[in-house]
Amino acid sequence: MAKSAAIVLIQTEIGAESKVLDELYKMPEVKEAYVVYGTYDVVVKIEAEALEKIREIVTNHVRRLPDIRTTVTMIVVEERIKSSPSH
Repeated sequence: MAKSAAIVLIQTEIGAESKVLDELYKMPEVKEAYVVYGTYDVVVKIEAEALEKIREIVTNHVRRLPDIRTTVTMIVVEERIKSSPSH
């Protein structure tokens, strides 16, 4: 069975970006996490066995963290991943 994935765009309270990043990174389903500049403060990629599990993670774990103001969740429908060149 193929894994489901989502990209979550997160706005945090001012100055809380690194703290939120650290908490999100502890979640096993969070595969990538970044602090970014722009409208959103943190971007994470979540992978799970099913879309229902992604919904549960975002609703019951990500959105309940202190210092998170808003989230936008985008479900991945197709992906391409470049492998890093060998040195």
